[in-house]
Amino acid sequence: MANIYVSSPEQHLRLGYLPEGEDSTLWKIAAHSDPFGPPRWLATFDNSTPTELVTAFTTALARDYAHAPDAYLYDGPGRYGSTGRDQGFESLVNAGWRTDKGPHLSISVAPDGLAEISHVRGPLDHRAELSGYQYRWSASGGREGHDSHWHATFTTHTPAHLVAAATTALADPTPVARYEAQLPARNRSAARISPIPPPVPSPLDARRAAAARARSANHRTPTHSPAIPAAIGDPNATLSTRSTRRR
Repeated sequence: MANIYVSSPEQHLRLGYLPEGEDSTLWKIAAHSDPFGPPRWLATFDNSTPTELVTAFTTALARDYAHAPDAYLYDGPGRYGSTGRDQGFESLVNAGWRTDKGPHLSISVAPDGLAEISHVRGPLDHRAELSGYQYRWSASGGREGHDSHWHATFTTHTPAHLVAAATTALADPTPVARYEAQLPARNRSAARISPIPPPVPSPLDARRAAAARARSANHRTPTHSPAIPAAIGDPNATLSTRSTRRR
């Protein structure tokens, strides 16, 4: 459980997994047009953010890096206009989220009111965004309270299609697997929980179980120790195990 850092070979993409960070931010993902300069954009996910959102974002980012040079650095036209903003909200609108688009702030709220994402229009101070004092995109969910509320942010130049990858995962109704301890008590009443049935044993599982039962049965079966030969020249042929133990 130590901090882990991953970067692309030319240092344009950097990812930090920070369980020992200074605050609750668990993931920091940054893109650099100049490896020696400040990040062009920064995405953050705190330690309660559903892992599916982080996975969707990093999967889209890796796909860009492999197949679309510079797509992870530079967004398309209209970065302050409606194009990028609508792309980030599109999957939410299709999923029935209530979306209010204003001239300076747009907010989309989930039907149950337990998640929302907002987008700020107009220029922002880049250094303030990188420091966490301002952000272009903000996503949050869960009930208010320790360990039951999560928060994610994306700065201005984060490509809209990467933000859209995270929002698509956020609106996806597909059930996800969680251990009971991973469900905050405040959120359980709002979740639709279905226990996962135990898996059907495979042929290999059956063979292993049979072998384990056989070993257990052999271990419980009493065995009789062979007679211990007497010393050479002893007139007695053998001594029983019981008499030997008594002596």
